[in-house]
Amino acid sequence: MRVLLVEDEERLAETIRDGLSEHGVTADIEHDGREGLFRAKVGSYDVIVLDIMLPGLNGYQICRKLREAEIWTPILMLTAKDGEWDEAEALDTGADDYLSKPFSFVVLLARLRALARRPSVERPVVLQVGDLVFDVASSAVRRGETAIDLTRTEMQVLEVLMRGGDTPVSKQQIYDRVWGFDADVDPKIVEVYMRYLRRKIDEPFDVSTIKNQRGVGYRIVAA
Repeated sequence: MRVLLVEDEERLAETIRDGLSEHGVTADIEHDGREGLFRAKVGSYDVIVLDIMLPGLNGYQICRKLREAEIWTPILMLTAKDGEWDEAEALDTGADDYLSKPFSFVVLLARLRALARRPSVERPVVLQVGDLVFDVASSAVRRGETAIDLTRTEMQVLEVLMRGGDTPVSKQQIYDRVWGFDADVDPKIVEVYMRYLRRKIDEPFDVSTIKNQRGVGYRIVAA
């Protein structure tokens, strides 16, 4: 596996590179946002790791510019501790995952391996299933011409469902994607948010688009 690490804390970057090397992972390091963007565009990487606070360009800007250039290499964003808004913006700009500082190296390695196994697929910013439209960039959800007011977490759950397409998404996948692998939250929270979503995007329109496939997970279909 080959990783690009864009991190301006030089000691941290070197520590991560040394640790990854011990596990057979090659990591190239850039400390400046503009240089990191250039390296990401011209290099061939399995995963890109971006810190948010960088000189030149921040992590959000790099991520957005890569997606605008149709470069779909999986991106892991390093966010501030308890920075839920950082995490939300990371996903909104096209990142595939995030990890809050300080983090466990074991978890970082596991996240990188999981991302490297994913195909580099396009992540459009406007999602649509039937007449349900979610503009991720502007955080706007509507069914037909009617705007729907969702909380940040509800939007994150909806995005996971809509990006899943015809493939059911398991409860564990939703939990990991929205709340994180190491979150101290009861996994039953997924079922709670499915009820919230149904009350907002289905029931007022007399449709049933969120489907529960017992033993498999959830998927969303056209009304």
